[in-house]
Amino acid sequence: MFDPFSQEGGSKETKHLIWKSGQRQRVFKGPIFDICTVHRTSTDGRSSSFIEVDAPNWVTIIPWYRDESGVPMMIMEEQFRHGSNTVTREFPAGVVEEGEDPFDAALRELREETGLAGGRVTALGNVSPNSAFMNNRSYFYLVEGAEHVTEQELDPNEQLDVFSVPVAQVVADMGTGIYDNGIMMIALGFFLREAQKRPELVTTLEKE
Repeated sequence: MFDPFSQEGGSKETKHLIWKSGQRQRVFKGPIFDICTVHRTSTDGRSSSFIEVDAPNWVTIIPWYRDESGVPMMIMEEQFRHGSNTVTREFPAGVVEEGEDPFDAALRELREETGLAGGRVTALGNVSPNSAFMNNRSYFYLVEGAEHVTEQELDPNEQLDVFSVPVAQVVADMGTGIYDNGIMMIALGFFLREAQKRPELVTTLEKE
């Protein structure tokens, strides 16, 4: 009998859950993603057609620094999002161009959107942003101590404000109000995991 409280199984064996892929057909080609149908068959014989959003990989960058009073800060952006029809507060982020390495894309997007460059870069990890129907990956980077070296180089339809927010405020407010972008919640999760190894990322230094 099915037992949701069982502590056996889990990720030990997953072959029986894999659906075999068959014919794949592109049914829509758009400026930021394509849509495909994929025919798949389960191990118990079920068969159906599924939607797959074919999108480029994404990068999100968390620029971190400590202000003059010792408070850890994050550099963030506010911009209008056409999907939600609202203004959201986010970390710098963007698309990995075809043939571009995610690391290089992260540094490029950071420079274009904020004018920041340099500093210590840590790859925090990458995940599928929505494995139910998307086939891309989202990569996350922490950049510490970057310097403001140039003006913004925004895309034709980009319009955003850049400013600093205390890390404690970002942690407290993420997922509420203007902090409404789910990818930023994932980014913060990666940051907090890094902070478990490096508590100074979230700790205010007392001035002597």
